[in-house]
Amino acid sequence: MSDINVTLSEQEQVRRAKLQKLVDEGKDPFVKTLFDVTAHSNEIKDNYDSLEGKEVAIAGRLMSRRIMGKASFTHIADRNGEIQVYVKRDDIGEEDYASFKKDFDIGDIVGVRGIVFKTNSGEVSVHATHFEMLAKALRPLPEKFKGLKDVDAKYRHREIDLIMNESVRDTFIMRSKIINFLRTFLNSKGFLEVDTPILQTVEIGASARPFVTHHNTLDIDMVLRIETELFLKRLIVGGFEKVYEVGRIFRNEGMDTKHNPEFTSIELYQAYTDFRGMMDLVEEMMKKLVLEVCGTTVINYQGKEIDLGHWERLTMIEAVKKYSGVDFSEIKTDEEAIAIAKEKHVELPEIPTKGAILVEFFDAFVEENLIQPTFIYDYPVENSPLAKRKPTDPAFTERFEYFINATEFGNAFSELNDPIDQKARFEKQIADRKALDPNTNAQVDYDYIMALEHGLPPTGGLGFGVDRLVMLLTDSASIRDVLLFPTMRPEAGNSLAVADEEE
Repeated sequence: MSDINVTLSEQEQVRRAKLQKLVDEGKDPFVKTLFDVTAHSNEIKDNYDSLEGKEVAIAGRLMSRRIMGKASFTHIADRNGEIQVYVKRDDIGEEDYASFKKDFDIGDIVGVRGIVFKTNSGEVSVHATHFEMLAKALRPLPEKFKGLKDVDAKYRHREIDLIMNESVRDTFIMRSKIINFLRTFLNSKGFLEVDTPILQTVEIGASARPFVTHHNTLDIDMVLRIETELFLKRLIVGGFEKVYEVGRIFRNEGMDTKHNPEFTSIELYQAYTDFRGMMDLVEEMMKKLVLEVCGTTVINYQGKEIDLGHWERLTMIEAVKKYSGVDFSEIKTDEEAIAIAKEKHVELPEIPTKGAILVEFFDAFVEENLIQPTFIYDYPVENSPLAKRKPTDPAFTERFEYFINATEFGNAFSELNDPIDQKARFEKQIADRKALDPNTNAQVDYDYIMALEHGLPPTGGLGFGVDRLVMLLTDSASIRDVLLFPTMRPEAGNSLAVADEEE
């Protein structure tokens, strides 16, 4: 973080003076490199019966201080919570106690050794026999009960948000548990975790705008990846039958409560299965995940009760008929589709084919109603360039998306493995894109076509966003609430409200 305070506040000046005093006395806290921690706050509380009367060593941030002459009470926050510490002059020594009163501030990092006990009120605490400063906090914390001064500050200064708000820490602990479960689940199914390039030489995909950078040594422009799909399928060609990647994705597009320019996705591919195999996998994975991290399949999200133990399956045509009354199985031509779209006041897509208009009907009438978990499958070929056509109806593909709370959570295909068909679709997609945007740099990935020409077995593929999943399972309204450091516009000025020194 840049130095946003050119002029130091009174408290910052006082803290720097205290640091200088410690340095002058040969007690510079920043030279210390080690403190042997033997227990954390929750471990002491959870195991009080076995730890009572025994010595422990804890370390963390000084969060409160109540000085009462020759004795004081403080609270120390570590990674797992807070614990009270009783500090008495006669136990740590007169000199150290005087330093504790004069040199220590709320926010300082401290190390404590002492005996586990309970106060008269029954609070599990540590009776300090040793108390030392491990790092001096030169900036004060925000006000305890107001937290950060504004919402943006929570995202710009996440480290402070984590210090002040236990619920925020819980969200990111939950995020870690979710990702760990997903890895464990996929590993148990025989999937191999792999890494594919983030920097790429070809701008692939016609629908997502990439970030562009320049490689100086090669003197070429490169792009940050917008997906991991094509490289992962090349690994299936190479003989890995089950692969997945937990990957960062970058898209130079809009930002809102569900979108951030960089986000985390999981993509996985399995040989010798199809989109229905992926559908079964998603349902099993989601049921087991929510039971593992939430303890139930029924959760509450933003006031809505959602049952992740029950999943509905509808074709796109069935869903559109259900919610709009229009049966696209009876529509035979693009002209008929255009006419019904105008009648129902549905916006026409840029290229108004029957399939593309069906998707517009879905967006207009269906998605907002998909609160409970629902698979929507059989997508038009127009918006599914990587999915295999349905053998019984080549105008549609073996593809599904699944929706929860009117939000798309994942996308899956029976992967197209016909290199001739794939090449033709890619080239048409790029041609259509260039007709609309002559300046686009989107290209066909002919290396991928070459890989397909060596033979891709029948394959099912799935991709889903981790961030939206974490939002759902932590009841978070915005994607920024589940990203430790979301993308923010730079802003000058200090948005932190200062804390009182004594509490």
